[in-house]
Amino acid sequence: MRAGVVVAAQPGVEDLAVRAEELGLHSVWVNDTPMVQGDPFVALSLCARATSRIRLGIGVTSPALRSAPAAASGLASLNALAPGRIICGVGTGNTARRTLGMRPTTAAQLENFTVALQDLCAGRSTEYREGDRVRDIEFLHAGAHVNTADPIEFVVAALGPQAAAVAGRRGTGLISFGLLEPTAWQALHDTRRHAAQGTPRGPGSRTDSYVVTSLHLLDEDEDPHGDAARDTTGHLVLSLLAFAADTAADTPAFAEQLGPEEREAVRRLLDRRGTTATAPDRHTKLYPNYLGRIAPQDRDLVLPSLMNTLALVGTRDDLLARITTLEQAGIDELLIQPVIDPATEMAQLAKLLT
Repeated sequence: MRAGVVVAAQPGVEDLAVRAEELGLHSVWVNDTPMVQGDPFVALSLCARATSRIRLGIGVTSPALRSAPAAASGLASLNALAPGRIICGVGTGNTARRTLGMRPTTAAQLENFTVALQDLCAGRSTEYREGDRVRDIEFLHAGAHVNTADPIEFVVAALGPQAAAVAGRRGTGLISFGLLEPTAWQALHDTRRHAAQGTPRGPGSRTDSYVVTSLHLLDEDEDPHGDAARDTTGHLVLSLLAFAADTAADTPAFAEQLGPEEREAVRRLLDRRGTTATAPDRHTKLYPNYLGRIAPQDRDLVLPSLMNTLALVGTRDDLLARITTLEQAGIDELLIQPVIDPATEMAQLAKLLT
C-alpha cells in the first residue's frame, strides 16, 4: 500500500513536504478549513516549489467555501507549478462549514461543483450559475498562467452512499477520514461501481481510494492505551466527539449511534468547553485547535473504543495485519495525520510501508 501524510497549512509546511519526498511517501495533503488552519493553496504553492516528485493534495475543498471558478483557478495555478502532481479532494464541507457554525452543503451541490472543477481544470467550458443567472464560463488566460493540459486527480470525501455515488458518476476516487472498517469500504466501492455503470472515464482519470488516520507503533510492553498512544491519536477521537457534540441537537442520529461511554464523553467535552449542544456559538468553543495536539487534561476523553475505531495502534505485526486488510478492501493509500512529531511519525510510516 502507498503511504502519504496530512499536515497543517502553515509556514514551514514545505520542509515537511521535502522530508516526506525524501522518505519516499507518495503524497502530502493539507486541509481546507479556513477558520482553523492556513490557506491550502498558499501552503501547496510552497510545497510545489520545494519538491519535484511527491503529489500534493487538498483534502478537502467544498462548494460552500469557494466558488468553482475560484477553486479551479487555484488548482490550475498549482498545476502550473507542479504539473500532473495535484490532487483535489471535494466534499460537502462537513468540518469547514461547522467551524463557521453552518451546515454542510448537499450532495447535489457537491456533484455540480465537481463537474465544474473537472471541466474547467481540463480546459473545457462549464455552466456557472448565480441565482437565476446562468452562463457558460472557461479559462480566458490559459497558457503561462494556469495548466489545463496535465490531469488533476479528483477524489470525493465519503462516509456514506450519496457521496460514493457522486464519485462513481464523476469517475473520481474516494477519501475518508478515520474509516478503518473494511466492510464499510467495500460498501462504498460497491456504490461507486454501481453508480459508474455506463459512465465513460476521461483520459488520465483515476479512481484511487485514500483513508486518513493516525498511526502509533508500540514499543515493547507499551500500553496500547497509555499517554503516548492517546496523544498520537487523540486529535482524531476529539474530532469525532466534537462532531457528535455539535450535531446532537440538529442531527441526533450520529450521536445516537454511540455507546453509553462515548455519549458520556460527549457530555464531558461540552461541559469542559463551557458550552451546550444547543448554544448558537458552540462552534467557537468546540473547534479551537481542531485536529491539533490535544491537551494532557483531555486524555481521559480519548476512549480506547474510539482509538481502536479511528486509528492504527499496535505492534509492527498488528499494524501490518490491519493495513493488509484495508488493502484487500480496496484502499490504495494510507494517509496519516501526525501531530506530535511529524518528521518522526512520517519516518515510522515510511519504514513500515515503503
